[in-house]
Amino acid sequence: MSGVVYPRGKVYLLGAGIGQSSFLTLQARAILATAEVLLYDALVDSQIFSLVPKTCVLVDVGKRGGQPGAEQNQINRILVNYCQEGKRVIRLKSGDPGVFGRVYPEMLALKRAGCDFELITGISSALAAPLLAGIPLTEKDISRCFAVLSAHDPESLDWSALAKIDTLVLLMAGQSLGQIIEKLCQNGRNIHDSIAIIRQAGRKDQQIWRGTLENILAQTAGVSLSPSIMVIGQVVDLAIMSSPPPLGGKTIVITRAAEQTSQFSEILQNQGAEVLEMPALEIRPPDRWQGLDDAIAQLQEFDWLILTSANAVNFFFDRLTFWGKDARALATVKIAVVGKKTSQVLHSRGLKADFIPGDFVADALVNEFPDPIRGQKFLFPRVETGGREVLVKELTAKAGQVTEVAAYYSGCPARMDSQIWEAFRDEKVDIVTFASSKTVQNFYQLLLQETAELSVNSLLEKVCLASIGPQTSKTCQELFGRVDIEAREYTLEGLTSALIESSKT
Repeated sequence: MSGVVYPRGKVYLLGAGIGQSSFLTLQARAILATAEVLLYDALVDSQIFSLVPKTCVLVDVGKRGGQPGAEQNQINRILVNYCQEGKRVIRLKSGDPGVFGRVYPEMLALKRAGCDFELITGISSALAAPLLAGIPLTEKDISRCFAVLSAHDPESLDWSALAKIDTLVLLMAGQSLGQIIEKLCQNGRNIHDSIAIIRQAGRKDQQIWRGTLENILAQTAGVSLSPSIMVIGQVVDLAIMSSPPPLGGKTIVITRAAEQTSQFSEILQNQGAEVLEMPALEIRPPDRWQGLDDAIAQLQEFDWLILTSANAVNFFFDRLTFWGKDARALATVKIAVVGKKTSQVLHSRGLKADFIPGDFVADALVNEFPDPIRGQKFLFPRVETGGREVLVKELTAKAGQVTEVAAYYSGCPARMDSQIWEAFRDEKVDIVTFASSKTVQNFYQLLLQETAELSVNSLLEKVCLASIGPQTSKTCQELFGRVDIEAREYTLEGLTSALIESSKT
């Protein structure tokens, strides 16, 4: 209707790459984190859904050969309607939107409707799959050019021209391989030319077949070749597979706090792992601020401030700011920190700890403490539920005066994320990592809610349990009867090293 003014919305036509979230561009990740509506294709990996806000509306518009799916006109209408409602819409396409991604009809529909849109590139499987199979698409004197083609409808292609091109990269060719070989050879291609078929490129179940146009059909008889990429030409003979990354082929579940980004994910992905982030902690302000507020009002009475987690640092200093104070209020107070991560977060606040125990664990704080403990007054902002009971007990036993105050609340989410549960149920998880006893306890509780008649231990029978340190390992032993890997250095980097070392055995 002319003259109608719609709320300001925008559509991002975004490439998801070849599957794993680690193949997304940084720009794509940033945009996904702001999505209000996500329309996704059939080949998009469900891992990517964890990168959008929980409130995001997910719309499946995937189309697979021989199966019912959303019509293009219907997809166009959905995009336009959500955009005109003022929504931030992501149209997520596998690979690159401009490479057989049917992006033009959507661009045209948005343009005609006056909708704002932006194109975001992705990594096309036509380029990624050959490289992941060790095949260079170009090489001097062997392959000076290559052509990328959709073989969905072989009869529509000019095979006399294609047969003369050095290297061919074929998408959607799984069901017509025999017909393709026949067409090429009829038009002058040598029956002994090399061919490689890469199925599920970049995934843990990636498969590669290499042969010639003469024998590849026999090699793949009875095998489903969808989804796959085919490369035809002499470059196939140049294939050299690079050494796999240390954690390549491993699917690792990280138990973490909800609403917190995980640097651990990036560390593990850089080592080749597929990472699923599972919120196992909900962090929020304490039920009452009274204890912490009273302590902040009397900071000058304390000798030491003890911080044992990044959450404690952030909540304490945020509350300090709330009362119009800053680090100068701690001029007469020394700071003791447990953990490398805690120290880093404190440093980001412009402060350096006066004492950090060498083993990065709270229990070592008392044994290595630099001052006589007797008579010292300690302020200990901690989690509202539980906390470092052993630390408080040992400081008190040495005649230290400990004031414990609730700085934040840490609880268990109501339910396990459905995608995580499906991964466990379908036996797709290789490793679960725990960075605290609390995540172990909550993970166990969340599994109990889902297992019904299954036992937790039978569900985890083939899953490796990896712990960041002794206290976390103790909780694993109590609840699961085992712990398979424990970090020597009680940091995320140390846990990664332990995982890599274990993968070599």
